[in-house]
Amino acid sequence: MMKGLKKWRLFSLLAALTVFLTGCGEEYLSTLRPAGETGQEQFNLLVLSTSIMVLVIVVVVVIYILALLKFRRSKLGENHIPKQVEGNHTLEMIWTVIPIILLLILAVPTVYYTYKQGDVAGAEMKDEEGNAQNLVVNVTAKLYWWEFEYPDLGIVTSQELVVPTDEKVYFNLKAGDVKHSFWIPAVGGKMDTNVDNLNKFYLTFDKESEGLKDGVFYGKCAELCGPSHALMDFKVKSMNRGDFDNWVAAMQKTAEPATPASATAQAGQDVFNASCIGCHAVSGAGPANAVGPNLATFGDRNRIGGFLEHDEENLKNWIKNPQKYKPGNVMPAFESKLSNEELDALAEYLMGLSVEQ
Repeated sequence: MMKGLKKWRLFSLLAALTVFLTGCGEEYLSTLRPAGETGQEQFNLLVLSTSIMVLVIVVVVVIYILALLKFRRSKLGENHIPKQVEGNHTLEMIWTVIPIILLLILAVPTVYYTYKQGDVAGAEMKDEEGNAQNLVVNVTAKLYWWEFEYPDLGIVTSQELVVPTDEKVYFNLKAGDVKHSFWIPAVGGKMDTNVDNLNKFYLTFDKESEGLKDGVFYGKCAELCGPSHALMDFKVKSMNRGDFDNWVAAMQKTAEPATPASATAQAGQDVFNASCIGCHAVSGAGPANAVGPNLATFGDRNRIGGFLEHDEENLKNWIKNPQKYKPGNVMPAFESKLSNEELDALAEYLMGLSVEQ
């Protein structure tokens, strides 16, 4: 009776695990559903190495089971001694050569793709007029947000990386405070961002993100960096080259401040200029390395603080006490500094900062 209960407990546990595992493999987040050339190459290496390991395990287990069955005592007796094969040159050659072959099968493509994906010379290529031939993005990781600068386009954004599809995008990675790690699981492997040196790599985006959940790929920090490490993520919008060029043009136009759409938003702009402008910019055409995230596209984002639902109520709660939601970040609390009317006006103003039509 107890044995039957234990079996049912195991079955129930496995059934419960399947419920949790159904959340794996989402296209916007999973390394197992690659959405770019780099991610696909890394996935192919993963499949190859796993296949080799499974093959070795299966062969060893089969030999082990056959030995158990063939040489069991009940069949051959207590005193039977199997033929000794120690020093057999043929067998020694087999179990020496086969592992070498398997290692070569794994090593050759691994070395090839390591050097291929490490080739970032394209980031420096110029055309006859001296213009960059490929898109380069300077990524700066900070506690606990991300800044993306497009040096050849003269624009800066934060928290949402925007890229064209079907072409290599080169990244220069650095950290502004402590060590972080830049990772877009569905598109390619991670790369550390350090304070003292610059890391470089490239990714390709084969799929437009518009059809995905929330319309974005999810990016994450993959290096433990502090109490809010788990909340340090960013979003990636990938689009065709035409739409990307339109987005760039719209970002460049933010150099000229837009007139708020309502009197409340105008009041919110005044609050922003009095309380927030020292750390945040609202122009996507400004310089990089600001104290706080660039807010030029704040109204186009789908999250507040990287993880809260994008609505005015969450925005006001965040402004009042950001430490409550993301401990360790450097933004001060404004709960005692702004009235409810000022918070309402500021929230309406920020939600209206948009470059997407």
